[in-house]
Amino acid sequence: MSLFVVATPIGNLGDLSFRAVEVLRDADVIACEDTRVTRKLLQAHDIRTPTESFHAHSGADAVARWVGRLAAGTQVALVTDAGTPTVSDPGAALVAAARAADIDVRVIPGPSALTAAVAVSGLPPEPLLFLGFLPRQGRARQTRIGWLNQLPVTGVLYESPIRLPATLRDLASALGDRPAAVTRELTKRFETVVRGTLPELAERFSEPPKGEIAVVIGPGAGPGPSSWEQVDQALQAGLSEGEPPSRLARQVARQTGRPRAAVYDRLKGMKASNKRD
Repeated sequence: MSLFVVATPIGNLGDLSFRAVEVLRDADVIACEDTRVTRKLLQAHDIRTPTESFHAHSGADAVARWVGRLAAGTQVALVTDAGTPTVSDPGAALVAAARAADIDVRVIPGPSALTAAVAVSGLPPEPLLFLGFLPRQGRARQTRIGWLNQLPVTGVLYESPIRLPATLRDLASALGDRPAAVTRELTKRFETVVRGTLPELAERFSEPPKGEIAVVIGPGAGPGPSSWEQVDQALQAGLSEGEPPSRLARQVARQTGRPRAAVYDRLKGMKASNKRD
């Protein structure tokens, strides 16, 4: 009984490895994010193994059923629509559950948008911080972006085309003139890599592009205090979520590198202004 974690092409179907083809053919069943997407890949390589859905909305019951089948001796190949399963992908839940049940898990490495984006960006490849998909709003989003202000590292994130303009504006506001690259449709016919500072890229992508997006952000100078504008944004986000003032001031001070007392004074002024409004 084994669960095979199989990396699949992020665009060009020819990027599937010989070993991956062999494993997909020998498996009893392929667990895939979208059977329609995976079917195109299988047809291109004459793979006739049956497929079944396993996606972000499958839930704990579905994970338990897959683990039960693995425990009963079924050989399962896990794939995502593109790239390596478990990386910003629901397959992580199945791998964790299989490990917990002492089921053998093996990886068949291959394409990954993360490493591909870094490779073509021209930005320092290490140290590297992978941010995945950013939270869509609020303090959690500001905190995730704020990590790049606290560490002198290159950051990588995935983003949907429709949300890319807002994300680039938020990154430019929080991180300033950091060098960055927007990579789009990697390994596909219309692959593009656009480099520039974050403000330049925010202006360039003021309208949503088409295709799959990965953004690479170059390293800053290292830990340093955020601007007071950034402090205010983080405070406002916390207030809108109903965060207790004392805890909010402590968290924002730690996130931005500003003194807690000064942050708390600013928070009190913000609350007083909100009441007058």
